[in-house]
Amino acid sequence: MILKMLTLGRFMSNCYVVGSETGREGMIIDPGAEPDAILKAVRETGLDIKLIVATHSHIDHVGAVKQVREKTGAAFAMHEAAGQSRIVEGISRVLGGMMGGSFEKTPSPDRLLKDGEIIRVGDLQFTILHVPGHSPGGIALAGHGIVFTGDTLFQFSIGRTDLPGGDYAQLMDGIFNKLMVLPDETIVYSGHGTETTIGTERKGSFVLQWDARNA
Repeated sequence: MILKMLTLGRFMSNCYVVGSETGREGMIIDPGAEPDAILKAVRETGLDIKLIVATHSHIDHVGAVKQVREKTGAAFAMHEAAGQSRIVEGISRVLGGMMGGSFEKTPSPDRLLKDGEIIRVGDLQFTILHVPGHSPGGIALAGHGIVFTGDTLFQFSIGRTDLPGGDYAQLMDGIFNKLMVLPDETIVYSGHGTETTIGTERKGSFVLQWDARNA
């Protein structure tokens, strides 16, 4: 597997370029900012990008979708619950202003994803896990011993739930029932910060241990 992580923009969001070493087909996860840097990384990997996936619809994860889709011709996919509310667009306007730029509406998705659906890129396949709570349409992508968690799970932390559309109970339900059931050695690639593993978070995350004790 080819995997390249870029940390981009004012909010230091992680974008991932993922692809097959054999078929050279790839996807981009969470192109939030700096489209030129993302496209440069794509050229360096030599991948033919077939799909752009957003783990959720906040602007720091979808801000560069329009430019990247135009340059690659790839289909844009997100969960069917993402963007269905005006709340999400309102949050994006606020975050866009904080980044010092103007808000540009994210293109409508070409493909709507469902929980349990499998997406394929060359000989790679990832299962979509719907994990709302940080955002109504939040997803994780699990496969090949790794999981991309967006802003649901971070190293020793979890996604914030104080934004409109957030729900702490939903977030924790998704973390415990969709993510913590994965093998301990599963590598976690988050929307912000460094990588971790499911086992590390299961044993060392104070937030998860506190919630488990108080459930």
